[in-house]
Amino acid sequence: MAVKEIMEALARQSVENKKLSELVKDIRLVGDKLELIFVLPNKSLESEIRDKAMTVLKEVEGVENFEIKFAPMGQPVQSPGFHKTRLSGIKHLIVVGSGKGGVGKSTVAVNIALALSKLGYRVGLLDGDIYGPSIPTMLGLKNQRVEVDKFNRIIPAEAFGMKVMSVGFLLPSEDTPLIWRGPMLMKALTQFLFDVKWGSLDFLVLDLPPGTGDVQLTLAQTVEIDGAIVVTTPQDVALADVKKAVVMFKEVGIPVLGVVENMAYFVCPESGNKYYIFGKGRVSNFALAYGLKILGSVPIEPAISETSDSGVPIVESSPDSQSAKAFLNIAKIIAEELERR
Repeated sequence: MAVKEIMEALARQSVENKKLSELVKDIRLVGDKLELIFVLPNKSLESEIRDKAMTVLKEVEGVENFEIKFAPMGQPVQSPGFHKTRLSGIKHLIVVGSGKGGVGKSTVAVNIALALSKLGYRVGLLDGDIYGPSIPTMLGLKNQRVEVDKFNRIIPAEAFGMKVMSVGFLLPSEDTPLIWRGPMLMKALTQFLFDVKWGSLDFLVLDLPPGTGDVQLTLAQTVEIDGAIVVTTPQDVALADVKKAVVMFKEVGIPVLGVVENMAYFVCPESGNKYYIFGKGRVSNFALAYGLKILGSVPIEPAISETSDSGVPIVESSPDSQSAKAFLNIAKIIAEELERR
């Protein structure tokens, strides 16, 4: 659902000196139908608002099935609200984001999910990176395919005691590209959330795609999210985009649980000395400035990429490594924080 695009288009239309976007009470995605709900400042304006809204929606690419509704008369005009749904059977839904690619976000998401499972929790992992699904590779599920039950619910794959869902399980091969626009992408993610047979879980970890675009915004407006984990590396270029992700999460009402500093340092295998290749102190300063907790720092270890490529994450393959211990400690902090809340 291209919420941002719709709201921008509505802002270019006006009724009696009010932007149409200011009259929006709610935007909902019900199945494949988009519902746009307005508050009426005056009953006589209903036809004009409906006509202008329909004109806008017809021009938004990918929005085909929609309905215009109006809130009860006399209700005050307010900023757009959104109907958020709590996932049935899921105790905690947490998202892992970064604001940019290349910081090891998916690796962090996989290992945190696996660490939570190692701690005895029932865990699901959802690969939200529709255009670049990498989780099947990291979990040794590259050739896995999923089926549906008699109720047309998708039965997720399983790996290391976790339930896993990715668009990669639906593609004929890993080389097949997805050429989808935003609304199709959002429909797929909505199905992965609501139409997958997740069962009863303590944690569902959602690996977000990079950036702060329509996917993140629409998810925040559609489903109840208990917290966000932000992944960064120590470079300024990474922190610049991560700051945007933090601001976005706060603006849409998702509590940020904390920051994971990935590739924080390198430990020489011969001397045991730490080398801060990308610098030291920037992430601490960033967290302090934004009032965030540093959940943990994960070192650079060749084994992380090697185990990810082999399909056995480092938390499983090398539980005594510094990286695995860091992920387990991060998982403990997250679990304790959410249980406390």
